[in-house]
Amino acid sequence: MLNRSLQTRILALFLLLMIAVQVGGFILINTVGVAAARKTVGDELAGGARVIDLLLDQDTQRLLQGARLLSADYAFRGAIATGDTDTIRSALANHGKRIDADLMMLVGLDQRVLADTADAATGNAFAFPTLIAAAEGSRQATAMVLLHDRLYQLVLVPVLAPLPIAWAAVGVRVDDALSRDLNRITNLQVSFLSRQGEGAWRLQASTLLEVDRDALLEDVAADRFAATDGAGNALYADASVTRVRSLPSRDGESVVTVLQQPLSSALEPFRRLQRQLAMITALAVVVSIIASLMIARGIVRPVRELARVARRIAAGNYSTMPAARRADEIGALADAFRTMQQGLVARESRIMDLAYRDTLTALPNRALFAERLDQELASATTKRSPVAVLLMDLDHFKDVNDSLGHPIGDMLLCEVAARLQSVVGRSTETVARLGGDEFAILLPGSTAADAEYVAKEILQVLEAPMTLDGHVVDVRASMGVAAFPEHGSESATLLRRADIAMYEAKRKNLGVTVWDDRYDQHSSERLSLMSDLRQAVDNDELTLVYQPKVPPGSSTENYVEALVRWHHPTRGIVSPLEFIPFAEHTGYIRAITRWVLADAVKQCAAWRAEGLPMNVSINLSARDLMDPELPERFHDMLEENFCAARWFTLEITESAILDDPAHAIDNMKRLSALGCRLAIDDYGTGYSSLSYLRHLPVHELKIDKTFVMGMARDPSDAVIVRSTIDLAHNMGLAVVAEGVEDEGTFDQLRALGCDMVQGYWLSRPLGAAQIPAWMRNSAWAPAVVPELKALRRVV
Repeated sequence: MLNRSLQTRILALFLLLMIAVQVGGFILINTVGVAAARKTVGDELAGGARVIDLLLDQDTQRLLQGARLLSADYAFRGAIATGDTDTIRSALANHGKRIDADLMMLVGLDQRVLADTADAATGNAFAFPTLIAAAEGSRQATAMVLLHDRLYQLVLVPVLAPLPIAWAAVGVRVDDALSRDLNRITNLQVSFLSRQGEGAWRLQASTLLEVDRDALLEDVAADRFAATDGAGNALYADASVTRVRSLPSRDGESVVTVLQQPLSSALEPFRRLQRQLAMITALAVVVSIIASLMIARGIVRPVRELARVARRIAAGNYSTMPAARRADEIGALADAFRTMQQGLVARESRIMDLAYRDTLTALPNRALFAERLDQELASATTKRSPVAVLLMDLDHFKDVNDSLGHPIGDMLLCEVAARLQSVVGRSTETVARLGGDEFAILLPGSTAADAEYVAKEILQVLEAPMTLDGHVVDVRASMGVAAFPEHGSESATLLRRADIAMYEAKRKNLGVTVWDDRYDQHSSERLSLMSDLRQAVDNDELTLVYQPKVPPGSSTENYVEALVRWHHPTRGIVSPLEFIPFAEHTGYIRAITRWVLADAVKQCAAWRAEGLPMNVSINLSARDLMDPELPERFHDMLEENFCAARWFTLEITESAILDDPAHAIDNMKRLSALGCRLAIDDYGTGYSSLSYLRHLPVHELKIDKTFVMGMARDPSDAVIVRSTIDLAHNMGLAVVAEGVEDEGTFDQLRALGCDMVQGYWLSRPLGAAQIPAWMRNSAWAPAVVPELKALRRVV
């Protein structure tokens, strides 16, 4: 295919170049030939026109001499004087024959025809009085005239005795014979046309064939010959060059002579040259085909050999070397192939290591582990032997990375890998690093109980402290076990179930857990719930409730926090603690947040329209905070509902910021620029400090309820709350305490100067329709400053 394709392309290139050059030559010869032929024919027409003018003038002079000779004849004048009509007619006829005239007339001084050779006008008025008027001054007059629709070349002279006693008119008919005579002399096609007034043109004489005469009349009638070049020839031309000249005629009549010469005769030398060029072209094409085939074969043969080598390299055979060296470009390509082949061998070896080995620990990676697991399962199916899979995840490895740095974390992973290999030593067993701090162990021939025993040994080995670059680090791990065939027959199933068992061990702090079918049932329920959650927004199953937030001091504004609830059609009310983590895990939390924002903004606008000065707090997740379109979308919601951004507080957890601080802070700045308030939710449960938070564009802290609910009975919680409030106020931040469950807690928070409180002692979450009544009837209503001891909860 390469041979045919490349060879065909080279052949086609040669042929195209050759044909392009020859076609260019044809076009050039044709263009130059037509221009030269037109110039030659144009010159011939100009010369022919001069010759015809001269011949017509000679005929005119001959006619004038004949007319003067007649008028000078004594007998003729005597016959005129005596009125001898027969003698006059005889003299006119005889004289006309002598001078080859077609028309002889004698016109009296009264401008009536006394006699004529045609016996058609005798006694009638002379048809050309303007000629008499012209002859009276110059003693002669000539013109092309139409008489009985025939064209004549007519001359008029006076008969003197010695004064004029009559006028002698002599004419020659312009017919095809005259045109042929002119054609023999000039070698041009000669045509005479005439018309009266604005009437149609008539062809009086021509050397053209009958088939061409109609075309000439059509062209003249259409005035196609009006435009001329510098030489006076018509620009319009098909197969001939045309020159049109007007001849002297009487008023009201037009007479033209049309001279034409075909281009074919002038183009014949160029046509001959083109035929010769075509023969040369045919010969050159044959030569080009032969030469291009030879060149193509010289190029294609080594290229085909290189293609064969390349196919073997692609198949993994690196032993075949390219052909012998050459000193041309093909040789350079072959050298490049050799270099490439050597590089491929080295890189493939490196790629195999990268593909199947963990670069940090040199352990097998996930791909190699999966391959070996498939092999062992296939073998175990045949031999009916067990296979166990153990997955291990280090506890709090992220804390080591964050506190001691990634280099120490890498050293820790290498030490863990070494300790695992010290326990798992058989050649058939595999220890692999799947990624991050997750390891996997393949135990062919081992049951779940055997794997559990190995896991306990690993836990004992890991209990020994590790000294890493001067730092003593304690390592704990969680492991899950799944075995073939009792826990699954496919590798994906075993890995998934070992993973679920591992997280069960991590959740219950058990160290190691063997897979149990009860975990699968729980997982199925979670998958079903996750599937239903995707339809919750579309089916309008979500609703918002609002929990009042109360400032202990006076205020003219009302505050609530929007909380989402899910009314499942079959499960009933689903707690946010059950579906929010799934939504965050799948990314569907963004759709839920969009719905919550839109509904909360709409409800706030409705309260404000009713005269209730409401401010609403809304929770954002980590995925929401990473959404670059969130600020613009929230801005559009505010404008659509005519709400001010300052009426809304967006609550963000510490962990949401720490997941990706750069993007989180950028989005927080954009939200703050809209004018809304930002709050850190569940403060105290994360790893951030007030010194870190002071660099964030936040306006308030919301102390986690675990500290607030215990502060009345636990002095350490009370100290944490008091110090948080003091430090936050020093930084210009407002403080909100959630989880107020009794009056004592409220009293403490008020005494500590907490800016706003929230909890079941004040009010449970209420429906939107219940909020206005609560605000009107509650002791916590705006502008009411009750005595501390008189405060009572209104729910």
